[in-house]
Amino acid sequence: MPDEPELEVPDGAAVFPLIPEELHVHPLLLAVLHAVVFLDGSSDDVVHPAAASEALEYLATYLQRLRGPERRRVQEDMDCLVAYARQERWPKSAVRFLQTFLADFGVPGDDQA
Repeated sequence: MPDEPELEVPDGAAVFPLIPEELHVHPLLLAVLHAVVFLDGSSDDVVHPAAASEALEYLATYLQRLRGPERRRVQEDMDCLVAYARQERWPKSAVRFLQTFLADFGVPGDDQA
């Protein structure tokens, strides 16, 4: 928030890298990815595990509703992010997260939609 004092991010908070606007990845997908990384990757001192798990379940439920053109758009955006992550030499674990994100969250592929 613009008028709030800057607070220090606590140790143990997982943060997804900033994605450049020039990639044209849908902003809502980026927001979901950032939330997932924070909820799933942050330490128990930062995010309550049960609360994080429940929030992640809801995110998965909503993502599983993707079908048709919306689903294809998200897959194209994920492919773009994987290419970007490789280009930027992100850690293999981060690239793998992007590669398996949709399947890990139960989003049906084009052959299952």
